Amino acid sequence: MEFGLSEDQVMLQETVRRFVAEEVLLDLVRQIAEGEIQVAETLAEKLTALGLDGLLVPEKDGGSGLGVLDAALVQECFGYGIVPARFLSNSVAAYALRDSGSSILNDIANNDARFGIALNDFLSRRDGSGLSIRDEAVSGASLMAMDVARSTHLLFLANDTVRIGQVGSAEQVKTIDRTREFSEVTITSFEKQITGAEIERTFAVACTLLAADTLGAAQCMLDKAVAYAGDRQQFGRVIGAFQAVKHLCAEMAAKLEPARALIWHAAHALDVEDDEALAMAFLAKAHMAEVGTFIAKTSTEVHGGMGFTDLVGLHYWYKRIGVNRQIMGSPMALRELAAQQQGLVA
Repeated sequence: MEFGLSEDQVMLQETVRRFVAEEVLLDLVRQIAEGEIQVAETLAEKLTALGLDGLLVPEKDGGSGLGVLDAALVQECFGYGIVPARFLSNSVAAYALRDSGSSILNDIANNDARFGIALNDFLSRRDGSGLSIRDEAVSGASLMAMDVARSTHLLFLANDTVRIGQVGSAEQVKTIDRTREFSEVTITSFEKQITGAEIERTFAVACTLLAADTLGAAQCMLDKAVAYAGDRQQFGRVIGAFQAVKHLCAEMAAKLEPARALIWHAAHALDVEDDEALAMAFLAKAHMAEVGTFIAKTSTEVHGGMGFTDLVGLHYWYKRIGVNRQIMGSPMALRELAAQQQGLVA
């Protein structure tokens, strides 16, 4: 059996890829990283017009009714252009609530509900962080919540359940990736009647989409390295003609393609609810984090001194990959979680 994308999936990815190439230029990314809020809001409006936020919302609730693989293809395009989109958070929320029957699903599809997610504490809890519910009140704080600013709802973990709440306070947590916002949040209230999908499955979808984001960023860094090697001249020849540079580019490509297959497989397994879906999602995130780190370093090496300049802007992709590596768990932690899913450790 040959596994590949359908015509509709290819068309979806090409549409998003074209939008990113035309609308999300390096100068725009630089402005957003420097804190130009109006530029970010204008881009958010254009992204909303694409109608992608309802991708994982069931058709009966007003969405597209597509799967995690489709969402991963879109997120790969956003990673390629390091787009600061809320798509990942909305998609994870839509997946978590897909069987809840909540009207919030329709609100996601219509952009009346904009989600942030606080899932990092599932695997990366530190310094006593984490949210808990007691006597119908939420206590504690969650670190590294994504897309909290200008959100209407927050998807969070508490008492081994996935909940929807309202953000009480949010303090920005600065990372090296200034194209996205992370926050430490508290919760004022939550929807008592609504619970989402099981924690592990919701977390697995978030891991898969983060892996797809890193895949896109790594592909872009590889493409930039190949283009630079074909243009930069040294000793009267383009550096791409030198065997050492050829080997660097070939090694990046050789590592990236199997990682793409692993991410597609993980997303497909989640869609068909395969028994190995959770383990594959965790392994995809872990493996792509290390492949992405290798490509980020190697692409910068191919660029030489130019790779460290703001003019080239390579550092935006480098930092995106670096933060994705740690969000939702390090490669080591995720591999241990995958081993537990497979019954290989206690």
